[in-house]
Amino acid sequence: MGSPVADTPDRESAPVVVGIDGHSDSVVRWAARAAVARRRPLRLLCALEISAVQSIFGRFDLFTPSLPDTVRAQGAERLQNARRLVGSIDPDLAVAVELTEEDAADALVARSDGAHLTVIGAGRGGNRLGSTLLAVTAHAAGTVVVVRGDADARADLPVVVGVDGSDLSRAAAAAAFTEAALRGVPLVAVHTWDDLRFEKAAALPDPVDDAESLAESHRLLTEVLAPGRSEHPAVEVEPQVYRYSPAHHLLEWSAEAQLVVTGSRGRGGFRGLLLGSTSNALVQHAQCPVMVVHRGTEH
Repeated sequence: MGSPVADTPDRESAPVVVGIDGHSDSVVRWAARAAVARRRPLRLLCALEISAVQSIFGRFDLFTPSLPDTVRAQGAERLQNARRLVGSIDPDLAVAVELTEEDAADALVARSDGAHLTVIGAGRGGNRLGSTLLAVTAHAAGTVVVVRGDADARADLPVVVGVDGSDLSRAAAAAAFTEAALRGVPLVAVHTWDDLRFEKAAALPDPVDDAESLAESHRLLTEVLAPGRSEHPAVEVEPQVYRYSPAHHLLEWSAEAQLVVTGSRGRGGFRGLLLGSTSNALVQHAQCPVMVVHRGTEH
């Protein structure tokens, strides 16, 4: 099966919204399969960012056709290509298209309020693409999926979730159980005793070798995962406990996963910070798609 997504407490008719740019085929495929699996409509959104184009290239508007007109034509062509791609996946899927002149981050955040799920790509680098990625994952309502890596080649790999005991990590665990159950794959639950960050080469002891700390870590995992085990008893769960650096270990696991699920913030997040350091690192550097669960979507 493709890439279904976890259920969220929204209206049954809410669509899967996906942002379209010039490098969106894998993102469109992921979103289309998610919509099919959830029996949801799909909304293809292409934001042209005309203001930014004019501010940078406005002095060339004397040429015919004007640059904004060229950008509009390119956006329409991208939407047409994306719609054809969706049709090759499921010709019966209900699809809406929208071409807007808004900033991409503003458009996606605004549409996310009425979305079942917001899906974006990781981009191809550059400051503007990076700022759009972080703005959407930080400010969007509900759940966001950032499609990274070769998502099409990962169907047999496990789902991985970061668990720290916070409310958002409990919501992420519930979402991850649903994802693993839909795919028929194991769930790897990663917990670190301490949020201290370290680089890969740092000479710090990493396994939790203290019996009391290890027992407490497994007690927390048992408690957090109990509702998901009850609801999805067929899902095989593999707990992984480490001493330090949740981002480091989740990034390593992303090489062996088809999806990493995380809360937008964890137990160590600063009050008012919308995107924590772990989710920030994952959406920028993971080797597979990343699902970010926001406050308000707790199960």
